[in-house]
Amino acid sequence: MLGLWLTGCASLPSEVDRPVSTALADPTETRIGRAVQARAAQAETHNDSGFALVNSAELAFTSRMALINAAEKTLDIQYYAIHADETTLRMFDALRAAAARGVRIRILLDDFNTAGKNAQVLKLAFEKNIELRLFNPLPGGRGSLFFRILGSLKDMDRIQRRMHNKIFVADNAVAITGGRNLGETYFGQGESTNFIDADVLAAGRIVRELSRSFDLYWNNPLAYPVESLMTAAQLEAMKPPPAAAGALAAPAAQATPVNGETSATAGRNATGGAPAKPAKSAVRKVTALDGSVSVAEPLPDSTNLALLEWIWAPSTLLVDKASKIAADADAVEASQDTTVDGLLQLMAEAKSDLLIVSPYFVPGQRMMDQLAAIRQKNVRIRVLTNSLASNDAPAAHVGYARYRKDLLGLGIELYEMRAEQEGTLSGFSSLGSTGSAGGSRASLHAKIVVLDDSLLVVGSMNLDLRSQLQNSEVALVIRSRKLSADTTRLIEPALAKGAYKVELENGQLVWRAPQGSQLKDSRTEPDASLGLKLMLTLIGPLAPDEML
Repeated sequence: MLGLWLTGCASLPSEVDRPVSTALADPTETRIGRAVQARAAQAETHNDSGFALVNSAELAFTSRMALINAAEKTLDIQYYAIHADETTLRMFDALRAAAARGVRIRILLDDFNTAGKNAQVLKLAFEKNIELRLFNPLPGGRGSLFFRILGSLKDMDRIQRRMHNKIFVADNAVAITGGRNLGETYFGQGESTNFIDADVLAAGRIVRELSRSFDLYWNNPLAYPVESLMTAAQLEAMKPPPAAAGALAAPAAQATPVNGETSATAGRNATGGAPAKPAKSAVRKVTALDGSVSVAEPLPDSTNLALLEWIWAPSTLLVDKASKIAADADAVEASQDTTVDGLLQLMAEAKSDLLIVSPYFVPGQRMMDQLAAIRQKNVRIRVLTNSLASNDAPAAHVGYARYRKDLLGLGIELYEMRAEQEGTLSGFSSLGSTGSAGGSRASLHAKIVVLDDSLLVVGSMNLDLRSQLQNSEVALVIRSRKLSADTTRLIEPALAKGAYKVELENGQLVWRAPQGSQLKDSRTEPDASLGLKLMLTLIGPLAPDEML
């Protein structure tokens, strides 16, 4: 009865004021734009876009902070999830400071993960010079994700379609894109779980393409200004009590505090207080998967781009149209390729080697046929994905598991991330690192493809039917032997030392223990609880691939 009442009463506003705005027209009006222009000239190349691997979780945080601090005109930020926690609180303070010096800030956030304490992120919408819009919002209150979903049952097809894009652009001159959302678990600061993830810094012409895609989403009818959905007073009323909020309270001199916590499901779609405690340091000594030790250095001032190793290379942008999420999306899909479709077309061109990193790997029959065709050309295919124990969305593992024997039968090499790593794992070798806190759980979240050691793809997409058919995604395609080789060298230690290799022995699955781990081979899902294994058995035959 409650469900019927919620379904009947929840609705979105019909009259919404959405002022049209666009990215900065001339990036060279800013110091960072002129620095990019000068760096391109020094590179002595005809390529108009430069790239640098974001090679640690620490660098992923400090590079975003550096771009906020360097921006003079605009910051455009588009994400699937932004958590309210100590790490993002530091970022929010920097955004307020940028807005105070006159930077126009536009934040476009998918609405799925804005319930509970994470709703406090939306207070940024009421700050001067900051606009925040929610994409494809769910109607109803924000106290509980469960009741928000319950109130949207009549529109389940639409709420299953989420904006999964991740873009961070400063002055339309330098951008970061990849797999990371914003939150402590994406920057190696989580107490119990950290995501292994990857980003790329981009400069030049490709950034303007990213900005154009941002503008199309920002000005879309599915983007609702926060003010059209709630008031500042309503958000204030949802503020956690002092006992829960005090540790995250902003200084009194700052604007209204942004309080909250991370969500265990943010990596995947899911059906006035005490003085602030110091945020965890974003620059720490880190131990990589291969055992080496280094110190993560903060990104240099963004106007001094020469201090980074920038590779100027041909590139293109794969990005879904916002219409993929619209009410009539099913009718639109037949007439347009998706980001995952474009990626599969690239993969079909492989001649010798294909390295795939996808945390949620649910190929479906069409993708299986394409992988089989690639293998018929004797192309080596290696796939790194989550194990059942490391997967933050175990239901996704259900879809993967039903294809595992067939994938191995094609000669595809499968590696599953080991959940219990030594330290706080937040990336591959230099692409991310293990930190000083022991006993943390690692969960793969990076989305990477390396083709023939010459083509690198980094983006927000998974190789699954949800990314292909339901979510909107974005990816950079970079043709560079150096970047491709560097990325492969960073991933391969994870294959050898941080993952189980899955093989077939007499028709049965065997998980080979990682090198040097002192673990034993297993004939059942390693490190997984009995409950997870039972779920795999019960749900496996029933759940459709596109829902996993």
